[in-house]
Amino acid sequence: MFKCLSTSLIVSTLLFTAQSQASDFRLLSHTIADGEMLKPAQVFNAFGCHGNNVSPDLSWQGAPKGTRSFAITVYDPSAPSVSGWWHWTLVNIPADVHELKTDAGNVSGQNLPAGAVQGRNDYGSASFGGACPPPGFKSHPYLFTLWALDTPTLPVTAESSGALVGYQLNAHVLAKTELRPVYGTPGKK
Repeated sequence: MFKCLSTSLIVSTLLFTAQSQASDFRLLSHTIADGEMLKPAQVFNAFGCHGNNVSPDLSWQGAPKGTRSFAITVYDPSAPSVSGWWHWTLVNIPADVHELKTDAGNVSGQNLPAGAVQGRNDYGSASFGGACPPPGFKSHPYLFTLWALDTPTLPVTAESSGALVGYQLNAHVLAKTELRPVYGTPGKK
């Protein structure tokens, strides 16, 4: 019985420590915030939308021990498709990088950290693609997720889909944190 109790105590301590480390892991931005409307800068500029298609500044802190790289994804789970909508996948961000400047996700990649790779978004481009729901689509969250990974690189290219990137991320995630700004469009469906 003592051995069982001792094992339970060790497991509980490890779980509490892992939870505590994960709760210190935070994604921050001067541009976007939980529950706040995305600005025109983060709106797509096509498909009837009129924005600047610029990725927001992002920074982070409190990564768990053992983090060897980071990734960023932007996903709309409420998009009127059968699988949501991938707006941005960015992987292989070195572990010593803790911020991305505004417009890091442009198609040129010139503002990305060395070695980082953008996968293909659902607009068909290896870049950030801003919000662009159909007319009359209610305000809903866009998930800006930061992933701490146990590997320095993922086997991802500019042609990799959001689904493939997501599969790779889930195989190597140590912790993740997110910001959930919202966006909707006026008009009738």
